[in-house]
Amino acid sequence: MDHLKQSCYELSLPVTEKSNPISRDIDRAHSKQMVQILKRCDAEIFEKKINHDPFYQRLCSSPVIQTMVDVAKRVEMILRDPEESLIVLSGCGTSGRIAFLLVTSFNEMLNAQRQKQICSYIIAGGDRALLTSQEAPEDDPGLGARMLEKVCAGKKEVLFIGISCGMSAPFFAGQLDFCLNHLDIFTPVLLGFNPVHMARSELMQDCSFHFKDVAERMAAEQRHKKAFVLNPVLGAEAISGSSRMKGGSATKIILETVLLAGYEAAFRDKMMTPEYMSAWITASEMVYDTTYSRSDELAALIHKAGESLQMKAHVYYLGWETLGIIGMTDASECIPTYGADFGDIRGFINNGFSEMKNKEGDLSCLGPEFIIGHKDFVDTILHSLSQNDMILFLFTVNDDVHEVTALANQLRQRTSNLHAIAHDLEKFTIPETVFHMFETVLNITWPFSSAKDNSVVMRQHWELSTKLCLNAISTGAHVLKGKVYMNYMIDLRVTNSKLYRRAINILQRFTGCSKTECESALLRAVYSTDDLTEDMTAADVHTHTGGPDCTGDAPEWLHSCSSTASFGLSSCDPRCSERLPQLLKNKSTEHTIKLCINVTIMYGLIYTLHVCEFTNNTFK
Repeated sequence: MDHLKQSCYELSLPVTEKSNPISRDIDRAHSKQMVQILKRCDAEIFEKKINHDPFYQRLCSSPVIQTMVDVAKRVEMILRDPEESLIVLSGCGTSGRIAFLLVTSFNEMLNAQRQKQICSYIIAGGDRALLTSQEAPEDDPGLGARMLEKVCAGKKEVLFIGISCGMSAPFFAGQLDFCLNHLDIFTPVLLGFNPVHMARSELMQDCSFHFKDVAERMAAEQRHKKAFVLNPVLGAEAISGSSRMKGGSATKIILETVLLAGYEAAFRDKMMTPEYMSAWITASEMVYDTTYSRSDELAALIHKAGESLQMKAHVYYLGWETLGIIGMTDASECIPTYGADFGDIRGFINNGFSEMKNKEGDLSCLGPEFIIGHKDFVDTILHSLSQNDMILFLFTVNDDVHEVTALANQLRQRTSNLHAIAHDLEKFTIPETVFHMFETVLNITWPFSSAKDNSVVMRQHWELSTKLCLNAISTGAHVLKGKVYMNYMIDLRVTNSKLYRRAINILQRFTGCSKTECESALLRAVYSTDDLTEDMTAADVHTHTGGPDCTGDAPEWLHSCSSTASFGLSSCDPRCSERLPQLLKNKSTEHTIKLCINVTIMYGLIYTLHVCEFTNNTFK
């Protein structure tokens, strides 16, 4: 991974924030090339080695596998004695949504076996964060600790598994600190994808410690088996910093393996061994291989989704059961990642919130973002569908195929732009007549097994496969729309400290200016002024990401101008890839180059970062 010549600043970044050399030209790729790029990036999840650095453990490394065994044993202990015990999965953003999916699925499996449901989830921002971006709560460690304390009130034994892909979320750090201060009740587990020494080391809101302090304390307690750190390195994401992709997939693989291993040990008396854990990871790699074997169909879906977004139309995921949740999760992540409108890509699920089974129940009263049922789609969107809107069905052979065909027939009266991702089994296939209703079908027929709980395992595989597909489709579509330069997200929304730092990193990458200069420019954009006051510069990041209550229109991402010429470079303009580096390297002129980047603050308002001015590569 070191064959890419990176600037000094990027070498200091944690792995999850680095640029992946595999995908550095993804913005120039067509859909078939994108699939191969994403396939190579996702393959890094399962690689045996990354380099010779002893801090870089892989998913298949012996220490990681052994830690998974140790955590699974804690799951087994709680399942064998569930009274006054609890397993809690917690996370922010994608991590919290994965936690929700795993908890609801695991509790359903326990319920089916007439066992006590002993899993609970926490997501920063509450249940509304399952469907919309709620970035601000991620920065509040006190809030995280209070939510954990409330969920665990009265419990005598708690296995707490917290997920922070970048090992950076203050919300989660507060929870870990709370656990470490109450080790008589809590066994905390930190799941992330950076080495401990790369954990975030900035002080957090109203705290005297930072995430790295907590991670180091966790590592110290692991020597006594009182806490556990699970932090395999997966390599940089295909889109720099977009941990919804490999990070989300690996989170699902690891925690499903741990929970199911604990379940089988408790109720089937199966021995938990490193070989057992490795076999589950190998099975997940098989899912990866099988999914990407449909590269032609996946490329066609990326192309169609990209066409819809380029024409300012929409992409709609209509999913059944947990595939509907996977679809809504993917759609919700596009807003903070690509500066998308909530209507650009939306997910819907059969039976709405009754199918979700979330703690807070029906949230449809909160606004249009929370209208999620198939009936809601028909009632509110069907009448306005155009041929440019792409509709993607997500279903399996276990779903009601008659319901699928009925909805497809209803939609075909408005548009033929219907497509499907469908999973079935060798002995139980979906009728061909169903597939004839769709323009593109990515159908995967999986091996059939009559083993107990095979339906649970198969459902997990279908979910992972669908996640890989949708991540590729939404990423590729936004690349085609022009939301990515090289492999950097250039229209991200600066709504919390993580994204604030990422915006500064991106500016450093493209201007070559110092961190201080880029932060100053970012603040001028956030406060929409060329004259920063002392109060503005002295304020903490939380204040900056809260932002002023102003209004403004979104300009083009990039606009370059000089004293003698003006070049309008939209992020949608493919020439941007060739012309930006030339402009940045032009140090011999006295021209002033202005770099502009969309910065969307907490209230959804967009400003132009118009003050990255430099002459001869020096800020004015």
